[in-house]
Amino acid sequence: MDMKKKRCVLVWIVFLAFVLLAMSVTSMAEKRVTIGGKNFTEQYILPEMAKILMEKNGFKVTLRTGVGSAVVRQSLEKAQIDFYYEYTGTAYTVYHKQNNSDIMTNQAKCYEWVKENDEKKGIVWLDEVQFNNTYTLMMREQNARDLGIASISNLSRYMNKNQDKLVIGVNAEFWERPDGFKPLMKLYGFQVPYDKVKKMDSGIVYKALKEKEVDVSMGFATDGRIAAFGFINLKDDKSYFPIYNPAPVVRSEFIKKYPETRNILKPIAERLTTKEMQKLNAQADIEHKKIEEVARSWLQKNGLL
Repeated sequence: MDMKKKRCVLVWIVFLAFVLLAMSVTSMAEKRVTIGGKNFTEQYILPEMAKILMEKNGFKVTLRTGVGSAVVRQSLEKAQIDFYYEYTGTAYTVYHKQNNSDIMTNQAKCYEWVKENDEKKGIVWLDEVQFNNTYTLMMREQNARDLGIASISNLSRYMNKNQDKLVIGVNAEFWERPDGFKPLMKLYGFQVPYDKVKKMDSGIVYKALKEKEVDVSMGFATDGRIAAFGFINLKDDKSYFPIYNPAPVVRSEFIKKYPETRNILKPIAERLTTKEMQKLNAQADIEHKKIEEVARSWLQKNGLL
């Protein structure tokens, strides 16, 4: 081969290498994902964990957290986000407006139901996380003991005899939602005067209960402040509250394009227990650690980074 031909071959090799490199860079740049989240501690921690793992696998990640259930669901349906962590009970009762207690209080049945019915809407449920962050009604432990209240039925009987004695703290969503406080009162057979209901942000209800601004408060079962602040969960003796296992809910177009997402997020589902989630929430809410620090530390502890 003469020198001229050698130069041509070399030029073509360099050109092809450049094209392949450009294609590789372009391909990497296109691995983008937008992760949504709701507006309470746990719903900042879960998306942050997902963000770290997705970034580890070459994705450029945008977080859009801090909104209510209805908004984040709409964002998914309108392709403004690619996935977020939703709770089985929320999907079943709020989005699909179902109320079969045999399904919504059974972990496996509830998951399979929402998975099957959301698939028709182009929404894919990935592996569910094992913890159950159901709603709960809380009281200060000593106050509950003094009044003889250990269950929601006990609370109902007390409220019917002493309607003006207790102040109830709820967030706006829990007051309005179909698996919230109003249907709970109906099932348990009591009413709370409207001026005895205080509506506030989810994060404030714990502080309000601790500082005796309210006597009973809604909460979330995985919240680390329940034990730390000396609260008790009132027993849901009529099995009112649905199962709330979170799982990534993903646009079908996204999971078809990036099927590896399932395996990237699977370790969170397999390893994050209720007890672990309580600890993580406590680290953020009580120890005031940054969300990114809490999420990254847990991932490192579990050998995922």
